[in-house]
This record gives sequence, C-alpha cells and structure tokens, in this order.
Amino acid sequence: MPGHIRPTQLVTRKAVFDIIGHDLTGLTFLELFAGSGAMGLDALSRGAERVIFVEKDPKCLEVIRENLGMLPLEFDSKAGWPYEIHEGDALFTSKEFSRQNRKFDIVFVDPPYGMALGKKSLKTLEAYDILHPTSELIIQHEEGEILPESLGRFCLYKHRLYGKSAIDIYHVSENQISDQVTE
Repeated sequence: MPGHIRPTQLVTRKAVFDIIGHDLTGLTFLELFAGSGAMGLDALSRGAERVIFVEKDPKCLEVIRENLGMLPLEFDSKAGWPYEIHEGDALFTSKEFSRQNRKFDIVFVDPPYGMALGKKSLKTLEAYDILHPTSELIIQHEEGEILPESLGRFCLYKHRLYGKSAIDIYHVSENQISDQVTE
C-alpha cells in the first residue's frame, strides 16, 4: 500500500456504521478521496447495492482493484459489477456526477489532512446536488479542522473524535437548523 495512504481505521469504520446503520441493502455509497477504499469495501460487505470509489492516485487505485478482487462479488448481467472506480479529482468528479444528475444515499469524504479539504468538500457538495433528500454525508477530517454546524441544506447531526481524526455526519435538511449535535 502506498506510504501516504491513511486508511480509515477499523474502530472509526465501525463507529460510522454504528451511527448510520449496518444494513446498506439497496443503497448507493460514494467514497470520495477513496485511498485504499476501506469504507467502500466495508459498505459492499454490508449489502450496498452500488459503491463508487473516486481517487486520483494510480497506486491507490491499484490497491482498490486488488482489494475488490478479493471480495466474493457477483456480476449482474443488467447492472454489471456492484462498484465503479473513477480515476480523478474527487471534487471535480462530484461536479461531473451533478451534471449527470446522479444521486447517492451515503457520501463518505476522507480528504488528505493538512489541506483544509473537509470544509472545501462540504462547500462543493452543497453547490452540486448529488444527495437525495434523505442522504447522509460523512466527512472524516483532522481534529483541528472545524467544520460548520450547518451549510446550506446540510445540518451537522453527529460529531465524534477518534484519535487525531474527527467524523462529522450531516443530514440533508430543508430547515437548515442543526437540532442534534453530540460530542
């Protein structure tokens, strides 16, 4: 695995799925800044109908492909494989998905640390509508990067710290009021 990858730790993955639910049957899961693809692979193992990995680093993409090759996935003659791999910039690809009118049930964002990309990702996803009204947006970021409690239609639902990482989970909201933020 490339040395610069920071895979989402098992305890963090478990915590995220404890919050959003373990059964993802029938849901679409988008992993932006996929790195090793750990969250998307976990989503597939939890029954996600389709997982979309977006990563620009060719070495990371190779790791994702190798990991997918180890899963007992079935090819569907109509839908194809239950995953897609997109090579490219995560934020630009989000804009492309919006242009294609694609929507996702769960979006997981885990940008590189030290670049303030958590907030930039949140702003980009607010500007480009790729979430359903009942979708959840999960952003993993450095604990020192403070994300807003609300931005446009996103309201912070949960905030958790895991070592040097923070997990912020947003719901799509029409009233833009954060009514349940927990530490």
